[in-house]
Amino acid sequence: MSVLFQLQCGAQKYDWGKIGRSSSVAKFAAATDLTFEIDEKTPYAELWMGTHPSVPSKNLDTQVTLHDILDKDPSLVGTAVATKFDSGSANLPFLFKVLSIQKVLSIQAHPDKSLAKILHENDPKNYPDDNHKPEMAIALTNFEGFCGFRPVKEIKGFLETVPEFRSVVPEQVAKAFIDGVIDEPQTEQEEAVNKLYLQKLFQGVMTAPDATIKDAAAKLVARVQNESGSFAGCYGDDALADLLLRLNIQFPLDIGLFCGVFLLNYVTLKTGEAIFLKAKDPHAYISGDIIECMAASDNVVRAGFTPKFKDVKNLVEMLTYECAPVEGQKMKPASFERSSGDGLVYLYDPPIPEFAVLRTEVSKGQKETIQGLSGPSVVVVTEGKGTIGIKGGKTMAAEPGFVFFVGAGTDIEYVGIEDKLVTYGAFCEV
Repeated sequence: MSVLFQLQCGAQKYDWGKIGRSSSVAKFAAATDLTFEIDEKTPYAELWMGTHPSVPSKNLDTQVTLHDILDKDPSLVGTAVATKFDSGSANLPFLFKVLSIQKVLSIQAHPDKSLAKILHENDPKNYPDDNHKPEMAIALTNFEGFCGFRPVKEIKGFLETVPEFRSVVPEQVAKAFIDGVIDEPQTEQEEAVNKLYLQKLFQGVMTAPDATIKDAAAKLVARVQNESGSFAGCYGDDALADLLLRLNIQFPLDIGLFCGVFLLNYVTLKTGEAIFLKAKDPHAYISGDIIECMAASDNVVRAGFTPKFKDVKNLVEMLTYECAPVEGQKMKPASFERSSGDGLVYLYDPPIPEFAVLRTEVSKGQKETIQGLSGPSVVVVTEGKGTIGIKGGKTMAAEPGFVFFVGAGTDIEYVGIEDKLVTYGAFCEV
């Protein structure tokens, strides 16, 4: 069995995806599937790379699924990884994706392992597996999203300056939050106090009657259109005014205008910047193209900007209600010592065992070697042209949209031929 082979990966057509050839997902899917025809009226949202049964990747040459290949030859995964992450139906511990986002995704959070098991047992239709889903997003283009709860000081400021926001929750809840939260908590006890107040406020927003939400949202949108950036005190007026109006076009008078804009951090990323989202962290992607890596799961608990099932009870109970400035959510890539050559290699290493990601860049004529990792890798080419090969052996063309599987313990060599070859590789080591 080859330790390096090209994959054919499937695309998901969700409503929020970019349309036709404006979508990187569509172009990447068409790069290796000659039967894939891009429809210029269809949204292409996600390219799935891995062994998840919903959209399994296949060996491009043989059309055998990656799951079946790894099931037949577990050495490609590596003994330690296979033993630690024996997940039955999905024998890679991670799911790797490219996302092309034109329209805001639902505000959502993902359960941890213990809650995932309970939700799957009680409601397998809405929670299709029993695994957790921490995830990492790396920007391929300029990106914007919501990420974790804002500092309580900012939320309090919105309650004091945005009457429409305050009107969607019971007045006693809003007043208790304003009077009770501690702007700069210094101890775990003070943080616990803030979390209780925030949970009650979030619950108040999420359980507000639809008529209340729509009435308040209509008044808020009208005022923002008339007053420009003065609607929200001192916390990013102009950007938030523009954001709120854009989101209202996509989801008119939606609850997400309140639980997203005023409760969650608004984050922007440039190419190569990243955020990590723990289990039970509320978040939403708004626009841009990203690389996404996550534990192998498809469990989502939704809050807003969606016509789909919203599990308000479980969502309110499950969130951690941790508050932090948005900069604390960003990840800084590190150097990777197990590489050599004249290219650049960056490591994105979140604090979980299921995955990390390497970004490799080699310009024309450059070469970079990645020392064999102790677990499996899935590599996608996002820019440029070059080659990927086993050091001293097999070499294959590498172009945008090409995806490769690399078996455990394999030294891989990248060579730039045209422009700058850029790849992202998800991997797992124990």
